[in-house]
Amino acid sequence: MPLLGVHAVISSAMGTAKKKKLITVNPCDFLELPKAKKSRPLAWTAERVRRWQENRKRPARVMVWTPAHAGAFLDYAESTHERLFPLFHLVITRGLRRGEVASALWVDTDLDDAKTMSVLAGPDEEDEGPKTEKSVRTFSLDEANIALLRKWRAAQNADRLAAGENWVDSGLIFARPDGSAFRDEYLSERFAAVTKAARLPPIRFHDARHCAASFALAAGVDMKVVSATLGHSRYSFTADTYTSVVPEVAAAAAEATTAIIPRRSSLGAV
Repeated sequence: MPLLGVHAVISSAMGTAKKKKLITVNPCDFLELPKAKKSRPLAWTAERVRRWQENRKRPARVMVWTPAHAGAFLDYAESTHERLFPLFHLVITRGLRRGEVASALWVDTDLDDAKTMSVLAGPDEEDEGPKTEKSVRTFSLDEANIALLRKWRAAQNADRLAAGENWVDSGLIFARPDGSAFRDEYLSERFAAVTKAARLPPIRFHDARHCAASFALAAGVDMKVVSATLGHSRYSFTADTYTSVVPEVAAAAAEATTAIIPRRSSLGAV
């Protein structure tokens, strides 16, 4: 957990103790925290991919795929019948955090009328803004994600029948075949394994969220809408984080689109 997150947890506990008059002063009120170093995302441009292939060194901790990379990942996951394909698709297109998607419940999801999902939001590791302890955010679901979730629900119903008395009635959308919760770490491990198998430049599971934001902004979605969808506590955080990476993503997407067109000359017909 980042230092700011540790401070928030301890400060909250101390604040509760002070209210209960177990202590007279909250010592956390007097701590001067260092300014968090922001990790702005970088896009996996063709040049950065080439250098990574040579030395296997990531240009930065936070990396973002281009739309072509994301498409290749999802195509590979679907073609290999990856069990978590619907989960990965949801994260890459709607920007859920790992803890949010791991704890998402069917009761908070409407696939038929409102076509929305509500999740218990947690703070971004890079976001310094205030976050309420139990903030819930609701976002819209597109038809592709709705279709995948319906298919997942049908498969889960089959798992329930097969498990019988051993079924764990967790209410979770994304659960193991017996209904129990996935380990958060397993989701990251599986994401990394599929990325490697698809021979794609590496990103963290959390970076898939950055992909969703970058793709939406590159497609022209309003910054405030993206900020609300991601559940950022500050609109300025969204703007500051993605201002530099969006042009790179858009440019890389344009290059990838042109590159797939076979030409007799690398410069094309003149």
